[in-house]
Amino acid sequence: MPLTLVHARYQLLEIIRIPVAVVGSAFFPAAAMLFFVVPFAGDDPTGATYATAAMVTFAVMSANIFQYGIGVAEDRDQPWNPYTRTLPAGPGPRLAGRILAGLVLTYLSMLPVVIIATVATAARVTPVGLLLGALTVAVVSVPFTLLGLAIGYSLPSKAAIVVAQVIFFPLAFGGGLLSAPGDAPGFIQVIAPFLPTRGAVELMWAAVGDWRPDPLALTMLGVWIVLLAAVSGWAYRRDEGRRFS
Repeated sequence: MPLTLVHARYQLLEIIRIPVAVVGSAFFPAAAMLFFVVPFAGDDPTGATYATAAMVTFAVMSANIFQYGIGVAEDRDQPWNPYTRTLPAGPGPRLAGRILAGLVLTYLSMLPVVIIATVATAARVTPVGLLLGALTVAVVSVPFTLLGLAIGYSLPSKAAIVVAQVIFFPLAFGGGLLSAPGDAPGFIQVIAPFLPTRGAVELMWAAVGDWRPDPLALTMLGVWIVLLAAVSGWAYRRDEGRRFS
């Protein structure tokens, strides 16, 4: 645990030294809130609450896919990363520290969305719902963390930037994050349950409101977690073999 906290502190210091990294992960969700949620659903308490939960999920995606997908790929290009892999502590504390730091950044990236919802919309949530929503953020960050790690360990940094950007918006749009519950276009309603974003946002809706999650979406979310865990583990072992074998 002490080594994990050391690695987490190192990661956070590295991120804070470049503030644009924090601003960038929070910008798109906050901009979406201002331009789409506030004008169109801001006066509807239920609609604004669900839209805020969707934008929080959007922020979770942004923070984790870009932080791990691009950050890990860039770290692999630095001499410090291969050196830390030779240390006797093993990869566990380093990876746990990175994930802990990523979770902190995830909560920071969603703060602007919550603030905008509080001051500019009619969104309302009970204290219990707020606590459940905060806990659910940690749960729904898992598939996007694994997706980011899979990208970061599989690709060089220049390719990782492109792939993260190409994957991000189709997952958000296809999962129905940019539509009200039950109000997405027909083809989105067909494909959404099979994407990890849909299961994630349905968990968020259930945490802050009376939404009943779609069993298919939750099942596919579990399938995606298992699949992405396998892919990210394979990518890590392949990268380690290439560097040290």
